[in-house]
Amino acid sequence: MRLQRSACWTNTSQNHLLHSCVNMNILVHFRGCFKDCGGIMSVLGSDSWWKKTLYITGGALLAAAAYLLHELLAIRKEQELDSKDAIILHQFSRPKNGVPSLSPFCLKIETYLRMLDLPYQNYFDGKLSPQGKMPWIEYNHEQASGSEFIVDFLEEKLGVNLNKNLTAQERAVSRAVTKMVEEHLYWTIAYCQWVDNLEETQKLLAMSGPLSDTLKWLLSHLNGSMVRREMYGHGIGRFSKEEVYSLMEKDMRTLATLLGDKKYFMGSKMSTLDATVFGHLAQAMWTLPGTRPEQLIKGELINLAMFCERMRRRFWPEWFVEVDDFYYDGDSESSSDGSPTGLLDFGLFSRTNTLDDSDASSQSAGHTHTHSPDSDHSLFDSDVGTGSDNDIQLKEELMPDLEV
Repeated sequence: MRLQRSACWTNTSQNHLLHSCVNMNILVHFRGCFKDCGGIMSVLGSDSWWKKTLYITGGALLAAAAYLLHELLAIRKEQELDSKDAIILHQFSRPKNGVPSLSPFCLKIETYLRMLDLPYQNYFDGKLSPQGKMPWIEYNHEQASGSEFIVDFLEEKLGVNLNKNLTAQERAVSRAVTKMVEEHLYWTIAYCQWVDNLEETQKLLAMSGPLSDTLKWLLSHLNGSMVRREMYGHGIGRFSKEEVYSLMEKDMRTLATLLGDKKYFMGSKMSTLDATVFGHLAQAMWTLPGTRPEQLIKGELINLAMFCERMRRRFWPEWFVEVDDFYYDGDSESSSDGSPTGLLDFGLFSRTNTLDDSDASSQSAGHTHTHSPDSDHSLFDSDVGTGSDNDIQLKEELMPDLEV
């Protein structure tokens, strides 16, 4: 019993002693603070009054500016995200070379919206959807992610449908080709962009600031590692480089055969498949200079290049490309007059046997067309000419005496 009381007294004494030490430390700390504050006040007291006023005013202005900036950004974000009856498209930032997106799926959806003439608002926040997807959209506070589900969502909510003129068999073919492009060709394009030509793709990333180069290097290599890992999980990444490019060439040749001389993949009328193929082939066309897919699309598979240029001019009038981007001359020699070989065959004509309403209107406008001896229809592709006056002037300069 005595031992227990002695132990209790000892513990109590230790607690009192500990509290006393803590209190002493607090007093010493406060004394130090008072000394520091006194030192600061003495320094301020030694300065002139205008310096004090400058310090106080400057701090207040900085605090006010930071608060206002925060409020303005919050209001702007709220206005953008809470817009009623407006389609908000979340996607990656624009690259530096003028191409709308380095993502085939982002370019597909934005082109799809333009094909339907649906108003939308871009939001380049880089934030992925809850499913980890990009792009994704918001409409009336509802979200949809994944390009296929975005199309289904818009068809349901807005009653739009690019495939309404397709037969059941054509819809089946369209879906089969879409899966080939998005689940197979996509990975070969991603390999070319983010693995085989990583340094060139890195230069296209749009970033500014003192650490922009470091951030671009980090982002591109992280994305490259992710592409490698996902390709391996898909199965296509287990093949060699030559095998991957062989698969790419087979897919591109399949698309070229399917397109043939048609204006669009399913005929004279547009469909969702055109947006899908354009989003992917545009990467080979304008973001991978000197690579194997560019050589194919601008060389042997020229009808795919014509299709891409037709889509660009019709739905992306602000997206300007140089004439030199119309062809690949890696192994070709220039003609005697200095013009690029095969340039007149690129993107300016379509051999479709069916004319759209826009074709008829362009004919009534007084344009002079060259006629096909087989179909007696105009070979002039009015869709290509719906762009700016620069496009019309370019045609007149390149084809003053063209004969078929």
